[in-house]
Amino acid sequence: MIFDTIGDWYNVSHDFCGVIVSVLGAVAAYNIVYLLIGVFFTRKFKHTESRHKYAILIAARNEECVIGNLLDSIKKQDYPAELVTVFVVADNCTDTTAKIAGDSGAVCYERFDKEHCTKGYALQFLFENIKKDYGITSFEGYFIFDADNLLKTDYISRMNDAFDSGMKITTSYRNSKNFDDNWISSIYALHWLRSIRLRHRARSVLRLATNIQGTGFLFSNEIVKDGWKYTSLTEDRALTADAVAQGYQISYNDEAMFYDEQPVSLKIALRQRLRWSRGHILAFVETGPKLFINIIFGKLFLKNRWNGKTKKDKTLKGFIYGFVESVRHRFASFDTLMQLTPFNVLYIFIWITVDMLIFSCGLYKAGIDGLSFFGGNAYIAAGIRFLFDPKLFLQPGIGSVFTGLALAVWFRLLYLAGIYLKNIWYAVYIFIIERKNIKPMPLTKKILYCFTWPMFDFIGRYTTCAAIFIKVGWKPIPHTSKVTIDDLSGEGIK
Repeated sequence: MIFDTIGDWYNVSHDFCGVIVSVLGAVAAYNIVYLLIGVFFTRKFKHTESRHKYAILIAARNEECVIGNLLDSIKKQDYPAELVTVFVVADNCTDTTAKIAGDSGAVCYERFDKEHCTKGYALQFLFENIKKDYGITSFEGYFIFDADNLLKTDYISRMNDAFDSGMKITTSYRNSKNFDDNWISSIYALHWLRSIRLRHRARSVLRLATNIQGTGFLFSNEIVKDGWKYTSLTEDRALTADAVAQGYQISYNDEAMFYDEQPVSLKIALRQRLRWSRGHILAFVETGPKLFINIIFGKLFLKNRWNGKTKKDKTLKGFIYGFVESVRHRFASFDTLMQLTPFNVLYIFIWITVDMLIFSCGLYKAGIDGLSFFGGNAYIAAGIRFLFDPKLFLQPGIGSVFTGLALAVWFRLLYLAGIYLKNIWYAVYIFIIERKNIKPMPLTKKILYCFTWPMFDFIGRYTTCAAIFIKVGWKPIPHTSKVTIDDLSGEGIK
């Protein structure tokens, strides 16, 4: 019978998949080093008096409620205003976004294209107009912001420090202006702070490549010398992967802080996470092979992107540098590929096929003979088994198959409950270590947000799987917060 045939594969498939999961876990263990580095260290950039010329690019769709506050925070920068030009693309707007941008002194281009409506296409349109009217090289570097952002008064000055040190791509400290609106905004706010401690700080210290996250980053004009080509659902992921594949570092400046508005609606959050997941998968498909080739073959003598050299240095010093740079580039490619690979899809596939279907089919012939009701490898299940351990018994047959399916789901829930409880401590860690940069709020809210925080990863876990099968389009995220940079400066945030 088919149940027997499938069930006979359980031991082999379970052991094989166990080896795969163990290997992947061992390979990813280097992230523990990142976590430890992120506690104590971040890359520092020497403050400089050198000044560079920048363009600020803002893609906005119906952002009349917030764009004025962003432009106001740009005007309040302590950086020379004559060296900063603000460009806004009013993308398919039906409100007064373009008028507000123009009245505030920004160079505004209006775009109407309902077919190509991602942020990436809007930025591509903006770069085409800048190239035509100003020339790409008229500006040494380009900032990308969303219309809901607010910049701390020294933001451009601190990012200029990184740029002047030779960094071609740099991201910055992402804080939240509506952290405590509700539990949904809080999980996003905690996610950005976790990214700083778990991803950005360590990678910048090790001269690797952290990931760009949509907004609040600066890059050299050489990145777009051939135009902006990142038009997918998540242009930031595509840019990150492509830059790493080309050998660029992507650094992080902990002193440059900006704020953005987090979603407060579960419907909006789910829609956004689904788009992120789809874009994540597309970036993996498009750039994953390139990164894999870099890992295997590397480039022994990459162009020196630290000091501008373009010729191979045949001296011993040049050889050593070339070797070190090749190792750095290989590992940065590996690290970025690990971030892009949708491992959650693999893990859920293993659970459905092996731990659920094949396992339950095997029970058709074997039955259930003393199986623990709190079975599985989850630590929460092991803890319960230590206190009491009820056993299940059932004769072979179809009843055991359906019971096995139910048990597989139950064991999975125990496993997920364990992950959920463990992840609560990430939020506790963030609230403690980033306390100076988190807006004041009641302790009761902090406790609540610690318990709701794990929902961020749980949502991402399943939107990644759904994004494979669901057609995903780009829709704007509404922004309505009236918070200004002056309001945030008065809240005692460092």
